[in-house]
Amino acid sequence: MGTTMQLAVGLAGVASSSPRLCTTATTSSVRKQSCSCSVRLQQQQQQRRRRRGPLRVRAVETDTAAGEAAAADVPEEPPSVDFAFVAPRLLPDGTPDVHYRTASGGQKLRDIMLDAYIDLYGPYDKVLLNCEGSGVCGTCIVEVVQGSELLSPKTDEEKELLKKKHTSDEIHVQKPKTWRLACQATVGNPDSTGQMVIQQLPEWKIHEWEK
Repeated sequence: MGTTMQLAVGLAGVASSSPRLCTTATTSSVRKQSCSCSVRLQQQQQQRRRRRGPLRVRAVETDTAAGEAAAADVPEEPPSVDFAFVAPRLLPDGTPDVHYRTASGGQKLRDIMLDAYIDLYGPYDKVLLNCEGSGVCGTCIVEVVQGSELLSPKTDEEKELLKKKHTSDEIHVQKPKTWRLACQATVGNPDSTGQMVIQQLPEWKIHEWEK
């Protein structure tokens, strides 16, 4: 008898109505487990703060000029966006296969994923099987689970490619609104900060996101 698991993959501050990853295990020996992306993303932020070096406390004069000079000694961390990329297949123990990355905004989602060695094309990851970011093949589809507000609006070309044409009746069926073409979606701008959860290869995933 299978065991149904709900694996929470949410962001900080998101209520219980946030999307959940649901799947059915093949054996009853698998225990219910949860994988919170928010915890890991917060850990990444803390690690970046620690890389600044140890905190140094020193006495300074209380005049304004001295205070401004002391503040200038603290290096500022450049703005960045934290990502949780969820693979289409679960790990052997039935938990989500999540990969965490950080990148600066102002880039195409496709470039961020490829630079971070995140699988984007699946079976189309060969020469001549995809258009290499030209926006004409529609093979770089991702599902934006959370953080869609950071992405640029869909272009007319993207909207067209996200339609599936039924040649028998000439009816165009729109793919889910949460699906995007990574080569057409720009993640914010260089000053953007935030967190995103991206489902890789949604057409091949074996789980569903519960809304």
